Amino acid sequence: MRFQFRIIGLVMAGAMLGGCGPQEKAEKPAPVPVKAVKVELGAYTTSAHITGEVAARVASELSFQVSGRIVERFVNVGDHVTKGQLLAKIDAREQRADVDVASANVQAAEAQLKQASRSLDRQKALISNQVTTQAQYDQADEAYRTASGTLVSSKAALATAQDALLHTELRADADGVITSRDAEVGQVAQAAQKIFELAHDGPRDAVFAVFEALFLNNEPDSKIAVTLLSDPSRKAIAEIREISPTIDSTTGTIRVKVGLGDQSGDMPLGAAVSGAFEYKPRNVILLPWGAMASLDGQPAVWLIDPAAHTVSLRKVVVSDYQTGQFSVSQGLQPKDLVVSEGGKLLTPGQAVAILGKDPQ
Repeated sequence: MRFQFRIIGLVMAGAMLGGCGPQEKAEKPAPVPVKAVKVELGAYTTSAHITGEVAARVASELSFQVSGRIVERFVNVGDHVTKGQLLAKIDAREQRADVDVASANVQAAEAQLKQASRSLDRQKALISNQVTTQAQYDQADEAYRTASGTLVSSKAALATAQDALLHTELRADADGVITSRDAEVGQVAQAAQKIFELAHDGPRDAVFAVFEALFLNNEPDSKIAVTLLSDPSRKAIAEIREISPTIDSTTGTIRVKVGLGDQSGDMPLGAAVSGAFEYKPRNVILLPWGAMASLDGQPAVWLIDPAAHTVSLRKVVVSDYQTGQFSVSQGLQPKDLVVSEGGKLLTPGQAVAILGKDPQ
């Protein structure tokens, strides 16, 4: 009996040991649920609203042509003036003295010429009667020519002095509005120093400083909607008239002038305006913000392998950022499958399950 119990015990132990086989392998992690979009090219139009100001198409800097102390000023900034209107005067005492001296010199030259003319006429009569010598005649003729030259130069000096006297008055060269003043009564103005700036009446422009980046890949449409900031109901549809060929090195902007044409009367000089720049449509890849990821500090997206349903990170070049979406210029091809939601916790090679309708 004791022998039988031993055999039974050994059989039971063997059965128990036989039931303890190798542990089953751990199950693979479940695929991460994500949403995906299929990459497609689509027409995309960008726009930009830029602030500028209204400026006269033609403006001139007004200055005295002679130096002197400003004694009178007749206009202020913002005044409308007409062509030829007196704007300011400088002290003209020196110029008047020059005119007086030049006038006296002309009178003296005229008297000298009359005397020389009479002397020459007398020598002509004497030499015809052979009463005088040729040397005396030649001397009289030379004196006459010298007096004539002196009178011409004296008259020229008088004209110059009179012109300088006229230039002690500063007058408007056209109808327009005074937009700036750079000198005041009592100051000494140097010749050619700007005293006033005059914006001529006539066509006006809306002038904008547009950042260089907005012109790198695309040019704006020629039609611009211009709105007066102080009164948004006053609008104008105008055309780009001029785009500066150079970039302002300080601001990195390009000067763009939009001709307001007949609508400029509704927009006063210097008024702040907003310009809506619409850019020509481009075929680009648009993705929602949820697709944005990062790789080595650069923009990237999670690309889905449609066969293995696993993901990998791919760097992309973003050409533009918009509200709720961004456009990609390099790194993707049409029909690529990209994670649009749920990519924050993904790792390269991870399996995913696409929620909703498969975008393929």
